[in-house]
Amino acid sequence: MFVHIGGEMTLPESSIISVINLESVIPSQRSVTDFLKSEDDRGRLQYVTDDIPKTVIVTNSKTYVCSLSSQVLFGRL
Repeated sequence: MFVHIGGEMTLPESSIISVINLESVIPSQRSVTDFLKSEDDRGRLQYVTDDIPKTVIVTNSKTYVCSLSSQVLFGRL
């Protein structure tokens, strides 16, 4: 099965490792911020939309930032 994560992007459901709800992350949680910076430095971070980011989707090969809520994404899994 494939999951639509916004824009024109779909991912194989089996490749999704984690879905992180950015709306519940507070700025003092350095682990998430550090992870996203690390992924960006490695060229693995991809923004799916220009809208306000709500969710981070971690896969085997990339990390995607999208504007769909984690609840919407979980409904599609």
